[in-house]
Amino acid sequence: MNAFAQVLAVLVSVILVVMWVLEVFFHDRKALYPIFLIEPADVPAVRMWAINVGFYNLCFGLTGLLGVLLLHVGDPDVGRALVLVVCVSHVLLGAVLYVSERRLWLSALGESIPALAVIIATLA
Repeated sequence: MNAFAQVLAVLVSVILVVMWVLEVFFHDRKALYPIFLIEPADVPAVRMWAINVGFYNLCFGLTGLLGVLLLHVGDPDVGRALVLVVCVSHVLLGAVLYVSERRLWLSALGESIPALAVIIATLA
């Protein structure tokens, strides 16, 4: 995996960890309502899914970081595989997000495009 793909993979992973923080600790903040498409009255109802999705993102983000680490100090094949699984998953998850809620098209692009760039940079 080339250096460009690795930098992008770290970026994807850091974004996922940041999303964990936003979804778990700040989903109830008014400034984030447009990002999550929630109304103030719905905050208690979405708490469970926000925290659950946040921890999915944390797991994916840490897996991506572990993959990049393994490229350097472990088994490069395992590291590459972990990074690619994370990125392929997020390309697909971005597509699902767009299909399930078209108003979240920008979030879907943000989830898919960096991950797709890692895949392309790895295969190139």
